[in-house]
Amino acid sequence: MSAPRLLLLSSSRTHGTGYLEHARDWMAPHFTGIREALFVPYAGVTIDWDSYTENVRQALAPLGIAVAGIHTTADPVVAVRSAAALVVGGGNTFQLLNNLHRQQLVDPIRARVAAGMPYLGWSAGSNVACPTICTTNDMPIVEPPSFTALALFPCQINPHYTDNAPPGHMGETRSQRIAEFLLANPAATVLGLPEGGALQLRGATLELLGKRPWLFRHGSEVCEVRTADELAFLFQD
Repeated sequence: MSAPRLLLLSSSRTHGTGYLEHARDWMAPHFTGIREALFVPYAGVTIDWDSYTENVRQALAPLGIAVAGIHTTADPVVAVRSAAALVVGGGNTFQLLNNLHRQQLVDPIRARVAAGMPYLGWSAGSNVACPTICTTNDMPIVEPPSFTALALFPCQINPHYTDNAPPGHMGETRSQRIAEFLLANPAATVLGLPEGGALQLRGATLELLGKRPWLFRHGSEVCEVRTADELAFLFQD
């Protein structure tokens, strides 16, 4: 069995950059030897899937990677099983996971990633790589059969993480929402991944890219992760 190859981005953009532009130097080595990727636009709600695929096609063109939308294939399961690489875009995480279940893609994706197929995800595409989607920021606009997700990454991610509270805002901050999740799921670990940050996993080797994540564990003080060694516990049996 090959080692999993994951590149999980908080977002598709950062302030002042084009679509996936900030991640180009991370994507290039991640896709070494890859000339075609299968794109999953299922999280798109307010953008049609053809347009979404075209956006990704243009973003990956400078890397010499052709992009095909899974929604245009005759059999999505066959497409995943034969794909050289998988790209899963952001949008609504509930919509994304619901469509993965409807198309019976959860197990085929897990098997292909376990066999070494490179996986790139951002926002909802990063959420769905976690054990569950319970740390998404999205509204549950549809009801998937389960919140259990692909479980490609060993802990939960909260993309677009910020603890900013606008003046006069009376609602909970993001860290308070994550604390609620941990009270209900005390054995879980959550990484708050700010925009401009990414996690790259090759086998059991984790690399932190861009802005550093924040570590949330029940009963522990929230802290910024400085080095990947601080997360070695995630990969211990």
